[in-house]
Amino acid sequence: MNATVAFTSLGCDKNRVDSEVMLGILCKNGYRIVTDEKEADIIVINTCCFIKDALEESIETILEMAEYKKVGCCKGIIVAGCLGQRYEKEIFQEMPEVDAVIGTAAYESISKIIERILNGEKNIKEIADINTVMTESNAKNRIISTANYYAYLKISEGCDNHCTYCIIPKIRGRHRSRTIESLVEETEILAKQGVKEIVIVAQDSSIYGKDLYGECKLHILLEKLCEIEGIEWIRLLYCYPETLTEQTIQVMAKQSKICHYIDLPIQHGSDTVLKRMGRKSTQSILKQKITKLRQAMPDIAIRTTFIVGFPNETEQEFQELIDFIEEIRFDKLGVFTYSQEEGTPAANMENQIEEDIKQKRKDIAMEVQKAISAQYCEKQIGSIKQVIVEGKLPEQDIYCGRTMKDAPDIDGLVFFSSKQELISGDFVKVLIKQASDYDLIGELFYADESGE
Repeated sequence: MNATVAFTSLGCDKNRVDSEVMLGILCKNGYRIVTDEKEADIIVINTCCFIKDALEESIETILEMAEYKKVGCCKGIIVAGCLGQRYEKEIFQEMPEVDAVIGTAAYESISKIIERILNGEKNIKEIADINTVMTESNAKNRIISTANYYAYLKISEGCDNHCTYCIIPKIRGRHRSRTIESLVEETEILAKQGVKEIVIVAQDSSIYGKDLYGECKLHILLEKLCEIEGIEWIRLLYCYPETLTEQTIQVMAKQSKICHYIDLPIQHGSDTVLKRMGRKSTQSILKQKITKLRQAMPDIAIRTTFIVGFPNETEQEFQELIDFIEEIRFDKLGVFTYSQEEGTPAANMENQIEEDIKQKRKDIAMEVQKAISAQYCEKQIGSIKQVIVEGKLPEQDIYCGRTMKDAPDIDGLVFFSSKQELISGDFVKVLIKQASDYDLIGELFYADESGE
């Protein structure tokens, strides 16, 4: 009987893709994947340690999974990903329950490591050069762990931005793009498997291709993906405004398959804070780029994230951020409190902000955005939206889904009544009749399986 493996993937959607690639490698090599950890011979935790909360969650999950050595049939615990890359020595010292560590550039060794564990080896460490050239052969065999109608497409690895608060370049390496040909091939395979929505992710999506082709080629990649039969929606996440090109904006406006939606990780609205963060933008540059997006696509939904409580952030600088939010009126917005990360320049800056002040500023910013979001949702009442069905509420004729302006697992939902039986992944038209602060409520207008 083949060994069984259970996977837990923590952190971002880019981590999820890495987990899916490892799952594909394991299946190819004859391992059986199980969802119940009690049945697993090996448990793999693909970890995140981007901020303190993620680090703590990773540690707690590792210790929780290690309990299955006592109550299940687990013979080995593998820690993969960012935590393993960043704290490879400390893991074995602090958590003897762990049998192996795999860094962020060594995922392809997963099968061999499991074999070594099953043969009785302990304290196995596989940490490759984080700047190694990307191998692409295993990506097309990944096992999708999302719902079968959408999937993430990771177009590059690493980051060259070196923001002062961020540890990613030290654990993921420099920016390395995958080839256009490999990404098209992978998307064609996904489309044949029934995937209708592709969500493009990277540490910095907008700079895609510059390392391989000498200039940004995101617009070329998008045009190629739009040609693939079966793909209905293409969504862009993590596009740095500084490197988002005019060509990409124009392709987004021209191609009907590309969602009029973009995630721009802006991080702050004060020029002085942006400078301390090591960001290349100013408020003026940000406004110009947002104006270009809205001129090209008046209906575009712009999502962003902000960090409050960055070292030395004054009340005036925080107010500049609030004024910026109120002026721009982002369609979607997330706020994080600054996390003092060991090994980053910002961690050594003077005047670290107290936690209660950070939290208070986060609450204020989110209240401002809540009012903006509520007004946006209210304006949708009476409109007809194309929605991709995501599920049905138990024992009710109520379904939920997303519009083109809502990313999976991030944004709001549309709840709607339907006497007609619907399947997750169907495209339908929904008449919006009510609205909450972040979600829409309506009734089925008609079903449209073609996605048109």
